[in-house]
Amino acid sequence: MNTIDGLEELLTALNAGQTIPGGSPHHRAMHAASQEALRITATLNGSYHGPAEVRDLISELTGHPVPHSFALFPPFSADFGKNISLGEDVFINSGCRFQDQGGIEIGAGSLIGHNAVITTLNHDMVPSRRADMHPARVVIGRGVWFGANVTILPGVAIGDGAVVGAGAVVTKDVPAGAVVVGVPAKQVGTVPEG
Repeated sequence: MNTIDGLEELLTALNAGQTIPGGSPHHRAMHAASQEALRITATLNGSYHGPAEVRDLISELTGHPVPHSFALFPPFSADFGKNISLGEDVFINSGCRFQDQGGIEIGAGSLIGHNAVITTLNHDMVPSRRADMHPARVVIGRGVWFGANVTILPGVAIGDGAVVGAGAVVTKDVPAGAVVVGVPAKQVGTVPEG
C-alpha cells in the first residue's frame, strides 16, 4: 500500500515525461520515495537473503509483485524503486544501479550483467534550473543481454535479443538483434539466429 504522499501523481507526471521542478511537491514525493528505496535496499544488501526473500524485497521496492522467475544477486541499488517493471525470467547480476524515476522496463528473459547502470533522468542544462529533472523511460526488450559495466542513458530503447557489450555506453536506441559495443555504443554485428 502506498504510504508516500503524492506518489501516484508523481508517477503520472514522470510517465508523461513532465519536467519535475526542483523544490516542487513532485520533487518532495520523489525524495520521500528515495528514502524508502534506500531503506529497502539497505536491508537487501546488508545480509544474505534467499531467492524468495530477494523477490519479496524487490516487490516491496517496486510496489508490486515481481515474477516468481525473477532473480537478482545483491548488492543492488535503486534511487526511486517505484517505476521498475520486470518481465518473466529476468536476471540482474550484482552491483547494478537503477535510476528509475523516468521508468525502466525490462522484458522477459533479459540478463543484466554486473555493475550495469540504467539512468532515466537528466538535470536541466540551465544553471538556474539545474535542480529541475527531465524524465525519459528506458525500455529493454525481451531476451536482451548486457555485459558487465554497461551504462544506459535516459530515453533509450533496446530491441529484443540485442547484446550490449561490456563497458558500452548506450546513448541511442539499439535495434532488435544488434550487437553494440564501445563509448558511445555502436553496432558491430548481429546476434546469430538459432
